Amino acid sequence: MRPTGSLHLGHYHGVLKNWIEMQHQYECLFFVADWHALTTHYDTPQIIEQNVWDMVIDWLGAGVDPSQATLFIQSRVPEHAELNLLLSMITPLGWLERMPTYKDQQEKLSNKDLSTYGFLGYPLLMSSDILIYRATQVPVGEDQIPHVEFTREIARRFNHIYGKEVGFEEKAEAAIKKLGGKKAKLYTELRTRFQEQGDTEALESAKSLLDEQQSLSLGDRERLFGYLEGGGKMILSEPQAMLTKASKMPGLDGQKMSKSYNNTISLREDEADVAKKIKTMPTDPARIRRTDPGDPDKCPVWQLHLVYSNDATREWVQHGCRSAGIGCIECKQPVIAGVLEEQKPMRERAQMYLDDPALVKNIIADGCEKARKLAGETMRDVRDAMGLGYS
Repeated sequence: MRPTGSLHLGHYHGVLKNWIEMQHQYECLFFVADWHALTTHYDTPQIIEQNVWDMVIDWLGAGVDPSQATLFIQSRVPEHAELNLLLSMITPLGWLERMPTYKDQQEKLSNKDLSTYGFLGYPLLMSSDILIYRATQVPVGEDQIPHVEFTREIARRFNHIYGKEVGFEEKAEAAIKKLGGKKAKLYTELRTRFQEQGDTEALESAKSLLDEQQSLSLGDRERLFGYLEGGGKMILSEPQAMLTKASKMPGLDGQKMSKSYNNTISLREDEADVAKKIKTMPTDPARIRRTDPGDPDKCPVWQLHLVYSNDATREWVQHGCRSAGIGCIECKQPVIAGVLEEQKPMRERAQMYLDDPALVKNIIADGCEKARKLAGETMRDVRDAMGLGYS
């Protein structure tokens, strides 16, 4: 996520809730994309640092758990930049120019000069962010699917150009020994059964055996999967797009919640400010007086009831608004209560980190160390494949 400062409820419903769910199901890496922020905000770097820490505290407040996931800052893992540079050597210019977001963003941000090398190349930096961890799943919305497909094409092109790893069989045999006597013998037997007899059950058993090996490095694991099926090691793996649930979080004016529309409620916004913002929300323009009946479907407040209210409250709103039985301020009270209830645990969790900023710095330092270890394994394989493994 780019560091744009404090996050709002749209970020929570659109992204963070998905992250919180995924961290219990997958090995997740969540990072602050500070280099990506410079592709469009290169002229205001002074705001980035505070934005970074505000955003990480919002993640932690929302429920992202550093004991379940790895949290880090992109620029603290220089391997991202190295892979980006090496991949740029094989990336056709036309692939970047055809990215749908390239011209779209240039039009949206027409007040900025985006005819820069960094902006043109940001999809490749995004691909490097994914490929450096050999990610299998990338959580994205529909608009980001072209970026994942681009990443798959880059991985495919790299693997095609640099082909089979030098000394692949010797490295695979060395990796087998790392399994230990019994498991090495079982792996070899299962591999033989699959390759000589086409036994697919043996193949699946061998894959399960490898999945259970926690002590193997990512590189050795990839080698043994490739060796199993008679191929070579795929140096960069092709990720899949994991479509996430779209946000249904409307802003205070009924449009999508966005800072550019100035219609947001921040994750940790002061309770009095939240109440004031919702109380002053526009309502059905037909309700000029308290006694005028209204139509909830034409009122932005109703959109928030769909997020925060139960069926009984929604029925009360529908009947009360259409019959003028309730006023607009009454109608807004359950929404205020719902938003504040959602924010309460976020504020409580965040306060611990606000009181002791060293906690946040330590979480990020640990995450950066874990990320660099994973990234380093990939880069060793990439350098070897490209003939840069000499010392």
